[in-house]
Amino acid sequence: MAKYAYINGIILDGTEDMEPQTGKMILTDGQLIESVTDQKDDLAGYQIVDLAGKYIMPGLVNLHVHLPAGGKPKKKPSDPVKLVKLVTSNALFKCIGLSMCQSYAKMQLMSGVTTIRTVGGVADYDTIIRDKIKSGKILGPRIVASNMAVSVENGHMAHSLAYVTESADEAADYVRIIAKDKPDVIKLMITGGVLDAKVKGEPGELKMPAEYVKAACDEAHNLGFKVAAHVESPEGVKCALENGVDTIEHGAKPTPEIIDLFKEKGACHVATLSPALPFALFDRSISNASDMEQYNGELVFEGIIQCAKSCLEEEIPVGLGTDTGCPYVTHYDMWRELNHFHKFCGVSNKFALHTATMINAQIAGLGDITGSIEAGKCADFVVTQKNPLDDLQALRNISMVVACGNLIANPKVKKLPEVEKELDKFL
Repeated sequence: MAKYAYINGIILDGTEDMEPQTGKMILTDGQLIESVTDQKDDLAGYQIVDLAGKYIMPGLVNLHVHLPAGGKPKKKPSDPVKLVKLVTSNALFKCIGLSMCQSYAKMQLMSGVTTIRTVGGVADYDTIIRDKIKSGKILGPRIVASNMAVSVENGHMAHSLAYVTESADEAADYVRIIAKDKPDVIKLMITGGVLDAKVKGEPGELKMPAEYVKAACDEAHNLGFKVAAHVESPEGVKCALENGVDTIEHGAKPTPEIIDLFKEKGACHVATLSPALPFALFDRSISNASDMEQYNGELVFEGIIQCAKSCLEEEIPVGLGTDTGCPYVTHYDMWRELNHFHKFCGVSNKFALHTATMINAQIAGLGDITGSIEAGKCADFVVTQKNPLDDLQALRNISMVVACGNLIANPKVKKLPEVEKELDKFL
């Protein structure tokens, strides 16, 4: 692979105390950062990339992605069970489904996300795409893959993106089945969600019994996997943490006991503000949510915010993910999740960028590979015209993406005008 010298850029290195650095250059040797050093004239053997005063920072890491859906809003919800049955029904449809998921993965990359963590997908599509990207057959971000999740009857994503277990032993069996395709993480669906709820006030109804959770976590840990779990109620968070879950996806307003469990178990919170915001804050004539869905959406949105704030106050790691695939959550809008984190959780732009790079990489188990600009790490970069420390909207338009040393100049994504219009009201 080509050796590059990135010169005349302003470096934001991804660390918590990052400040714009000038007068330095980044040298890459194939996939890796060779050095970050004072700028010099002797660059024989390197292809020179003159950034002309633009800002260069680590590629973003998105910790919560579902590749099978694009986030386009619909007036009526579709049936995920029927759609998954269709897309897995024969070789032709599987090929079409894989192609669609591959295009969404590429869209993440083109928007500045160089690593994604998938947490619930169709069959083994996630690991197939991960391996094709890794081998250079297709272009896309690094993928930390989960493939199918584990749920229960009438549970979240049951029979579509998740197997349905009816006992603790079967929960462990499904972990072993998923493990055969060599994923990177195991996903559990422990509670319901906003669209699963039947009445006001229970969007995160506990669905998976504690013994199922423990059996699945024990088997996953025995096999060397971390466990991520969909959880949207205090009861669900408590059950998940008590029984071995490593990352709480979404979250809920925590009690002192829950905070103690986070610390005791060494668990992390992955905040996903993007999917809850439309349900909670959009006018229902736009979101097409029912009164009950909006009410429950507000509960979930506030619960995620409170969980993130409380964890940050107690120095419990908090990561960010978009939950892409939900209505109004696209594969090109990770920058909005950073902006929501800043606006609703009260963190600085600097901390939001640090979270979406270095902290997210650490939560994904990739802290020694990506997430910051330093010698020995992978050459994963994003280049912007303006400084995101001044305004995170600078990340909205990417001038360049570098993924594992591969340089992509002027990346383009096709955006959804109706989504942009409505979400821009909440910047």
